[in-house]
Amino acid sequence: MTITEFTPYAGVLGGALIGLAAVILMATVGRIMGATGIFRGLLTTNFDEAFRWRLVFIVGLLIGTAWTGLFTGAAHSISFVSNNYIIVIGGLLVGAGTTLGNGCTSGHGICGISRFSKRSVLATCVFMVVAIITVFIVRHILGIS
Repeated sequence: MTITEFTPYAGVLGGALIGLAAVILMATVGRIMGATGIFRGLLTTNFDEAFRWRLVFIVGLLIGTAWTGLFTGAAHSISFVSNNYIIVIGGLLVGAGTTLGNGCTSGHGICGISRFSKRSVLATCVFMVVAIITVFIVRHILGIS
């Protein structure tokens, strides 16, 4: 079992930056920061203004992740511990779930709850319960780590 270090300063800083990004996106583009919906908007042949801000957002996520890894020295420790089939299946299930739920964890969990959306509170509770059950089944019943 892997124990995660308690890092309150990194958590507070990361949470503040995510909140700031959500506020900036709402103030400048007028859109809710739902990462899956933003990414889905890139799957088009219409390279208009909406495509450009979505591309900048996703590239910024990738650059921010790489930058953080370089400055914390943790870049070498980022890895996927599963096989490619499980990763692809998981990605497809996440895509299906965000379509059924009309949003993803960032859209509902960060932006929706902060706007006191009952639908987002319920969706986030469902996300969390399903995640807990999934981890239990995969780790403790199927024995996949």
